[in-house]
Amino acid sequence: MAARGRECSIADALEVVGERWSLLALREVLLGERRFNQIAENTGASRDILAARLRKLVDAGVLEKRQYEDHPPRFEYLPTESAKALQPVLLGLMQWGDRFIRQGPPPTVYEHDCGEELRVNSVCAHCGEPIASRGLHAVRLGAVR
Repeated sequence: MAARGRECSIADALEVVGERWSLLALREVLLGERRFNQIAENTGASRDILAARLRKLVDAGVLEKRQYEDHPPRFEYLPTESAKALQPVLLGLMQWGDRFIRQGPPPTVYEHDCGEELRVNSVCAHCGEPIASRGLHAVRLGAVR
C-alpha cells in the first residue's frame, strides 16, 4: 500500500535519516568516530540494527564505507558532503533538546572557532534575518496523495 499524505522533502529526508539509530550513528561519524565497534558503543545500538542503519546511510550517499584492513576485512565510515550538510540540522536538534527536553545542563557543548559557545541560529540566506514562523509563507506546497 502506497504512503499517503502530502509530497514533502521532510518526509523524503526522514526516509533516510529519520530514525534514532541513523541520527546517532551520523552524530558519531561527524564527531570523528569511523569504526563500527566505536559507533556501536557510543550509540548503544545493537549490532544488527546499527549495521542496517549504516548500510542505509551508505546506500543513500550520506556516508562512505571504506575498507581499511584486508585480513580480516574491516571497514570505516566517512562523512560525505551530504552528511556534513546535515551537521547544522543535528546541532539545531541538539539545541532544541537542551532547551525543551533535557533537565539540567547540556551534556555536550561546542565551541566555535571565534571562541564562544556555539548557538545555532537559522537565518534567511538572502537577507540574514532570523527565521520565525510568522515570517514564513509557503509559495508552493506538495500535492496530497
